[in-house]
Amino acid sequence: NGSVLGWVTDFGAATSHSAILARSLGLPAVVGTHHATRLLRSGDQLVVDGEQGTVLVNPGPELLAEYREMQARRERRRQLLEEERHLPALTIDGTAIRLFANIELPEDIEWVQRSNAEGIGLFRSEFLFMNRADSPSEEEQYAAFAQVLRALPGAEVTIRSVDVGADKLLADSDLQLYPSGLNPALGLRGLRLCLRRPEWFRRHLRAILRASALAPIRLMLPMVSTVYEVQQTRQLIEQLRSELRAEGQKVAEHLPVGIMVEVPAVAMAAHAFAGVADFFSIGTNDLTQYALAVDRSDDDVNALFDPLHVGVLSMIQHTIAAGDAAGIPVAMCGEMASNPQWTALLVGLGLRHFSMFPGAIPEVKAAIRATSVEDAKVMALAALAGSSELFAHVDDIET
Repeated sequence: NGSVLGWVTDFGAATSHSAILARSLGLPAVVGTHHATRLLRSGDQLVVDGEQGTVLVNPGPELLAEYREMQARRERRRQLLEEERHLPALTIDGTAIRLFANIELPEDIEWVQRSNAEGIGLFRSEFLFMNRADSPSEEEQYAAFAQVLRALPGAEVTIRSVDVGADKLLADSDLQLYPSGLNPALGLRGLRLCLRRPEWFRRHLRAILRASALAPIRLMLPMVSTVYEVQQTRQLIEQLRSELRAEGQKVAEHLPVGIMVEVPAVAMAAHAFAGVADFFSIGTNDLTQYALAVDRSDDDVNALFDPLHVGVLSMIQHTIAAGDAAGIPVAMCGEMASNPQWTALLVGLGLRHFSMFPGAIPEVKAAIRATSVEDAKVMALAALAGSSELFAHVDDIET
């Protein structure tokens, strides 16, 4: 909606889904203010600074002029990067880095095309299920997937199976998606939920399998914690493949099945999961949450949410190394991949596939083109050694 210019919330944190959605839409947002709805009044003029996390109410003319100049500088920077969007994502020493886009809905494709992304690294299919009282039919889901594939001929597209639960709830009563237990983030969510609702999951997978006949796609499974969950899903996929063919439907011979690496135990046992997964994609939002025991949606502990923690970085490096050893691709689709301040570090850790909201691609590409792999490796070694000086130039590591 063009009338929405930004938003301010009482609750939430930098990696809560409302904040991620704001970034995906290219809108400034300040979350977790606690008192905004009580203190703000209709008709107030606001400056919403999403980078600094500040909200100014009815600023004076001088301050307003200062922020308008800041806005103009950012627009000039955006235009410069727009002119360079066709340049390759190559490091100074010639290493190619692949840049993909995260999307929520088929309507996001125009933005992906503008960003010159190589393809879709994360299609958050759960957004097809949101803001409605029931679940979309198999035909509706197939149509949405087909729309994306036809708009990006020849591009690699990765569809994540529905990832709901915890702070992403649906109205569909068949799914019974309501918080339960002491910590929903550790409960029935992601693939766990899908496997507990097989009839519902079957419709979803059938739509994806049918779409696979149109163009090469990959299926990514969220919130995986055991090898058995992946094996169960693969068995269900083969059953549905046979079922669809018996109905006369076209299905691709092979559908690559990968996993989100967001549970610390999976990261540390990545070598074992490489035997059942065709690719990995590191979800740094949840990986950081679970590794540090910090609820990503709780602004009271947001200061402790640190993707640069040496323990988190070690798990990222371990996952990339395990994927490389097994010869399977490793991407990162969490918010960390979209922060250009951390691009060189991730390259140094061995990451070669990034996926992010389309608007972040120009800045990350510019960071890649200013990075040498050898220097990045030195940076990564310092970070893994726990160097606190490494990011001394970063004023605020919270995004």
